[in-house]
Amino acid sequence: MSGFVEKPEPIQVPGLVHLHTGKVRELYRNEAGDLVMVASDRMSAYDWVLPTEIPDKGRVLTQLSLWWFDQLRDLAPNHVLSTELPEGAPADWAGRTLVCKSLRMVPVECVARGYLTGSGLAEYRESRTVCGLALPEGLVDGSELPAPIFTPATKAEVGEHDENVSYEEVARQVGAETAAELRQATLAVYARARDIARDRGIILADTKFEFGFDGDGLVLADEVLTPDSSRFWPADQWQPGRAQSSYDKQFVRDWLTSAASGWDRRSEQPPPPLPGEVVEATRAKYVEAYERLTGVRWS
Repeated sequence: MSGFVEKPEPIQVPGLVHLHTGKVRELYRNEAGDLVMVASDRMSAYDWVLPTEIPDKGRVLTQLSLWWFDQLRDLAPNHVLSTELPEGAPADWAGRTLVCKSLRMVPVECVARGYLTGSGLAEYRESRTVCGLALPEGLVDGSELPAPIFTPATKAEVGEHDENVSYEEVARQVGAETAAELRQATLAVYARARDIARDRGIILADTKFEFGFDGDGLVLADEVLTPDSSRFWPADQWQPGRAQSSYDKQFVRDWLTSAASGWDRRSEQPPPPLPGEVVEATRAKYVEAYERLTGVRWS
């Protein structure tokens, strides 16, 4: 059992129809038929949405996504129409709200990996492959791959876990032409972002994108290249062969699996609230990632 420890009630705003409550975002449709995405401060880990929020997290995700969309504009069109608050929306939505094109979404998480870690490392240790792609011997946790690889996954509902799938399975689901377009776009965007991050002293180990179609054109959607959807490592601390320092929710994961939390992730019991020091350390990592990447001080 997993999902929300405490599922929130969506805020009702005149002129907006609430469509979906996700792990982090609330999704609405406005009277023009556009989507309105609101990023909350919710935190998820181990397929649970935790009872404790991380202050400013939704704003960091939204503002960093907007910065990346701008860096990638010539490479991949995106779904953002406006950042203007809908009339009647609460003031707290400022900085965390995007009005977006309504797309025909592709039912695939488009993952690019430039380094070996996470679920890719687990598969590699068993078979020397990741998503069925053969890799050379001798790689360890944190190794840079000979070239970035496209390792798609299924899109999971809240409380479920994304599952890696082969490229052939993606082609079966969406067609060979779309699968090839997704792979090309994913690797091109990853390569651009990897180089930008590297110039700022950050390694982009892996990331996931979501794409949809606006007519016949493929469009980059949802969030992009945030600490929620990517593994960012400080380049000056990178050391293959061990777990890497990262700009993400690792403080949360570490505490949840420590004796201090008293929680067994294999049980059906929901995780406990986070202590203040874990919340503060996690917020600081998200803000640091934003500041190092954009060069703009968070305020």
